[in-house]
Amino acid sequence: QVQPVESGGGLVPAGGSLRLSCAASGRTFTNYAVGWFRQAPGNDREFVAAITRSGASTYYADSVKGRFTISRDNAKNTVYLQMNSLKPEETAVYYCAARESVCYSTLANDYSYWGQGTRITVSS
Repeated sequence: QVQPVESGGGLVPAGGSLRLSCAASGRTFTNYAVGWFRQAPGNDREFVAAITRSGASTYYADSVKGRFTISRDNAKNTVYLQMNSLKPEETAVYYCAARESVCYSTLANDYSYWGQGTRITVSS
């Protein structure tokens, strides 16, 4: 089974940018669609972005469209989330999740494999 491992979190001022990486250990990411989710303190985990197994199709939550970009490099076994124009309300732990499917999903329960998360703090 695959184990996602996130990196790239940290402290960033409002309006700033960060790029998160999600590397696969254990197995190649090639057979998995991947999603990014986030969870702020006291809130439920929410969908952010997802990408198909091939990388040909992506999908975003309305709140991040035009600011976030998900991509993948299957040769490097890594999925990325480029985040621009970050807002303080986007402070959260960001999780990478994988599902053994061609297609992505916006539902957390559809993903079987989860990373430990990486914390992002956006200062105002």
